[in-house]
Amino acid sequence: MRKPPQHYISKDAVFVWRVSSLLSVSFLWVGLIIFTYFSRRFDLISFRYLLLIWISLLLLTVVVSMLIPYIRWKRWRYEVLDQEIDLQRGVWVVSRTLIPMVRVQHVDTIQGPLLRMKKLATVVISTAATKHSIPALDEKEADQLRDQISRLARVDDDDV
Repeated sequence: MRKPPQHYISKDAVFVWRVSSLLSVSFLWVGLIIFTYFSRRFDLISFRYLLLIWISLLLLTVVVSMLIPYIRWKRWRYEVLDQEIDLQRGVWVVSRTLIPMVRVQHVDTIQGPLLRMKKLATVVISTAATKHSIPALDEKEADQLRDQISRLARVDDDDV
């Protein structure tokens, strides 16, 4: 079996994914607060069940925003070789993708507000069939990687 890719993405990805997860879960918290208000006001369900819902949402928040981003960072690896790009990712199911350089059409770097705040960028690799991304790299590393992939893909285009 082939060795896993060697390079990790930036450890700041954990922070970005945690904040992003907390923002997503915050909608559930707002909904639960509203539900709690109306259930207490109109006596819809017992306090015991309401407490169970609160504890369940608290556990979900801890798992989704604290544990999963760390596991996701630990599994995310990449490596750019002369003939292919090797990506490994996944929390529960680990998937591995090899992108042949001859299939690369263009390479982009993108930044959202959270990535920009931590000086990170995502490298997006476009092929004819789909797009692949390497998330949360340091800006300088992302720029160098984009240029390197573009250069290697161009060389392969000449060979075809």
